[in-house]
Amino acid sequence: MYNDKREDEEMEIDLMEVFRVMLKRWWLIIGCAIVFAAAAFGYTKFFVTPQYEASSMIYVLSKTTSISSALDLQLGKQLTVDFETLATSRPVVEKVIDELNLNTDYESLVKSITITNPADTQILKIFARNSDPVLARDISNAVADATAERIAEVMVTDKPSTVEDAVVPKNPVSPNVKKNTLLAGLVGAFLVMALLLINYLMDDRIKTEEDIIKYLELNALASIPLNKGEKSSKKKKGGKKAA
Repeated sequence: MYNDKREDEEMEIDLMEVFRVMLKRWWLIIGCAIVFAAAAFGYTKFFVTPQYEASSMIYVLSKTTSISSALDLQLGKQLTVDFETLATSRPVVEKVIDELNLNTDYESLVKSITITNPADTQILKIFARNSDPVLARDISNAVADATAERIAEVMVTDKPSTVEDAVVPKNPVSPNVKKNTLLAGLVGAFLVMALLLINYLMDDRIKTEEDIIKYLELNALASIPLNKGEKSSKKKKGGKKAA
């Protein structure tokens, strides 16, 4: 019981010492956080190309498709999932490349296209991302149109209707300057605190009377304080101890 209480007390003292170490170097922690944040801000602001995203929507069920029962509704949902894959198929994407005369290939363009199906709907939402906001709009609309035509070909039915055309986005979706700056500042502060903690844990030197009692389990009989100016005079003499 006594030993457990003593261990708890030592742990509490250790945590307080760690806190004092961090508090003593507060300027270093804040300084590194500011440096990291400034570096991230500058890099994100001046070296990362902004990306714009436009979106369009199509209703995947054509005019000739009827939903008269729960089974038809379930089938419509399943077809919507299939059409998500169809929207990024090679015939659709390569048709968009040809129509817009894009200087890219299938693999590169398909990475900038995202297809989603809002819950409980038969709607496909086509997102296109590009550094040119106008081109992002054109790609989204072209993919929507090419997808609708491909669905009509595969299902041998009428072409699905367009629910909403994409418009030119006004603001970029990435990079997030504020988020990157804040995260970099936190990372910088965390790294400095981790280094200070490691240095503290590896420092096993006896410095105070409390250290003697705590680590050596001995009582300090006396302590001899340094005279004023003694520390500086020792440095001038090359750190030699007085006789």
